[in-house]
Amino acid sequence: MKIAQKIVTAVFTAATVFSVVGCAGSATKEGTGEYVDDAVLTTKVKASIFNEPTLKSTEINVETFKGTVQLSGFVAQPGDITKAGEIARGVKGVKSVKNDIRVK
Repeated sequence: MKIAQKIVTAVFTAATVFSVVGCAGSATKEGTGEYVDDAVLTTKVKASIFNEPTLKSTEINVETFKGTVQLSGFVAQPGDITKAGEIARGVKGVKSVKNDIRVK
């Protein structure tokens, strides 16, 4: 009986370790928690840009990876590029911003 109990314990421990490791991130892939955090940041940045009346939020794309926000798309004025970057940096939780927005 003790051997069976040890085997069951070992299998349970191995399953737990594999399930935790499966959710971990790497340098090129996000873990589950990071993915959720990035989705929240993306939504907050998009909402902040949408709430800025001088920017056309439909032409600005926002993507987030491990807290770094990447902005892309097109705006009408050069100053709008700076404004969008400032808005993104002002969102709590954003680590850095890569601003690839262009003037059309």
